[in-house]
Amino acid sequence: MEKCCYELEQVKMTFLDKEILNIERLAVHQLDRIGIVGGNGQGKSTLLKLIAGQIQPSAGRIKRYVDHSYFEQMEAPHPDEHMETDGEWLGRLSIPVHHERLSGGEQTRLKLAGMFANYHEALLFDEPTTHLDQEGITFLVNELRYYYGALLIVSHDRSLLDELVTTIWEVNDGAVKVYSGNYSDYKAQQRLERDQQNQAHEQFLKEKRRLMHAAQDKMKKAEKITQAGSVSKRETKAKANRMFETKSKGTSQKAVHRAAKAIEQRMEQLHEVEAVQENRPIHFRQSKALELHNKFPIMADRLTLQVQSNVLLDQVSFQIPLKQKVAITGSNGCGKSTLLRHILDANTEIILSPKAQIGYLDQMSYRFQGNETILEFLMKRSDYNVAELRSCLHAMQFTGTDLNKEVRSLSGGEAIRLQLCRLFLGQYNILLLDEPTNFLDTQALEALEQFVVGYEVTILYVSHDQTFIRNTAGMALHIEHRKITIS
Repeated sequence: MEKCCYELEQVKMTFLDKEILNIERLAVHQLDRIGIVGGNGQGKSTLLKLIAGQIQPSAGRIKRYVDHSYFEQMEAPHPDEHMETDGEWLGRLSIPVHHERLSGGEQTRLKLAGMFANYHEALLFDEPTTHLDQEGITFLVNELRYYYGALLIVSHDRSLLDELVTTIWEVNDGAVKVYSGNYSDYKAQQRLERDQQNQAHEQFLKEKRRLMHAAQDKMKKAEKITQAGSVSKRETKAKANRMFETKSKGTSQKAVHRAAKAIEQRMEQLHEVEAVQENRPIHFRQSKALELHNKFPIMADRLTLQVQSNVLLDQVSFQIPLKQKVAITGSNGCGKSTLLRHILDANTEIILSPKAQIGYLDQMSYRFQGNETILEFLMKRSDYNVAELRSCLHAMQFTGTDLNKEVRSLSGGEAIRLQLCRLFLGQYNILLLDEPTNFLDTQALEALEQFVVGYEVTILYVSHDQTFIRNTAGMALHIEHRKITIS
């Protein structure tokens, strides 16, 4: 029998008046491959932190029987991690040994190198593909495919979950539901459950309508008997016959009333099955941006980008058409984020429209330090009134006590959604988005795709999400060997 690694019993986790997790029992065994999925803010990262011992539950107990290594979603590598990590792993993951500023992808690679350098009986990952390019993701999958130990992964990367996991934990409304199989198996089971629920709902409505009509028919029949019981003055029937008929009709009327009442009771006893609640699509407000008339609001003329002695771009030129959606692609460390910041700062060799108003989403914008609440954060950064701010936050899935959360306690997905709210409530005609899809759940990803396509401003973004790029970009700048190719 496989060794038990973790046991969770009667575990509850609350925040303010909201119950985040309520778990009767869960167990993790030695060779389990578990993918943890669910919407942003549902408690996936909280569950992983509980298992890792990073936080304590409000109630219940968690037993740990193995040593583990924990990849935290929003934790930067330790400053001395270069020195502590095996040089072989630094080389295998293409991490610069001497580098003043590591890119997001290089930081992720450094954290992975620290985890793989020593064997642990369990590995806990919270969004391990954050900022990784395709080469890095492939490396991660290959390393974990043959790992001997318990594996728990919080991820929205469907391909990664299909490759690595054999069990899915779905976190929703505080509960954890267990599915056998990988992510595709889970989605197939979920579709089957939804179909069965909708069929049961239709059957419930059909039976309820049938009983309702039957009850109405009985009541109409009772009404007719009552009307028939009214004796006309012209009636010439004998008194005895008249008394007999009245008694007979009264008995029939009561019987029909009893039948109608019985049908109504059957309706009340029907097991109600609700229809499947479809996720409400997020509708982003388009800002009243200043109108640009330049055919190319962003241009580069023989641009050279260099960080210390490292040349990232060498004498490149490009033009970004007005209102175009442009994906910037390339391997980790090639200069994608540096190029965005160079455009933001309007540095040498970058020509911007004089009326450019730029909104910027930083790659690391999910790392909040302040203790202000979500609502306070937006109020300090927007001229909109509170009602409009609440409306935008609600559209981005922040409801109820969510608005009172301190920004430093937000999950990665919640933090990105809040930063996107900040941008949508601003007055911009150019948006620069560095890894906007990081940590977003499927619903938010689809909504962001719709926003990018429909938003009438020029947008440049960095992303490794091939599906997102395919669905949104009308143009791509690919950085390779210090040059830019346009497609």
